[in-house]
Amino acid sequence: MAKPVTFDRLARVYRPLEWIAFGRTLERARTAHLDALADARRALVIGDGDGRALARLLRIAPCASVHAIDTSAAMLERAASRLDDADRHRVTFEQADVRTFVARGPYDAITTLFVLDCLTSSDAAAVVARLSAELTPGGCWLWADFVEPPTGWRRLRARLLLRFLYWFFRMTTNLQVREVPPAEQLLDAAGLEAVAVTELEQGLIRSVLFRRPAAR
Repeated sequence: MAKPVTFDRLARVYRPLEWIAFGRTLERARTAHLDALADARRALVIGDGDGRALARLLRIAPCASVHAIDTSAAMLERAASRLDDADRHRVTFEQADVRTFVARGPYDAITTLFVLDCLTSSDAAAVVARLSAELTPGGCWLWADFVEPPTGWRRLRARLLLRFLYWFFRMTTNLQVREVPPAEQLLDAAGLEAVAVTELEQGLIRSVLFRRPAAR
């Protein structure tokens, strides 16, 4: 039987490891478009790990109630520990797999920040199709992830870095995925429109704010 994927071992050291590898770049990607969710009332936060983006979202969106899911109980515990009592009561924490959890939509905001790259292309397609149906007209989906630039030395550099990252997470979490899924194309195919884009690290990292068109 295959071992389950778990990020519990990394919960305490994830932030310093991230800083050593990328400095503040991943943090910049997470927060690049987060202010656009200021008016959110019901948000779904998927796989935020140690909860830095979640804590900031709660400050930015004072009227939001949040459903936060993660496969790692240790990560959820760290995320909850960042919050004061008032903010903690606005969040429903759930240990769950994004591929199978029961959504409690509709939501007017969804975040997948460095999450879909942990899924196979087929699993990512199924997740995007299922959850995009839970997004209200005018609602936002904030996505950030590693990507492979289309050509040139940037593509070669990205492939080498991604190969190393997937190897590292395979060793530490038992993640078996080996390549990033075409997340932007999947979100576009689900009827969402990219309204703001930030590109970092010579195209290795992208942060995109998608919006479902408002009903006419």
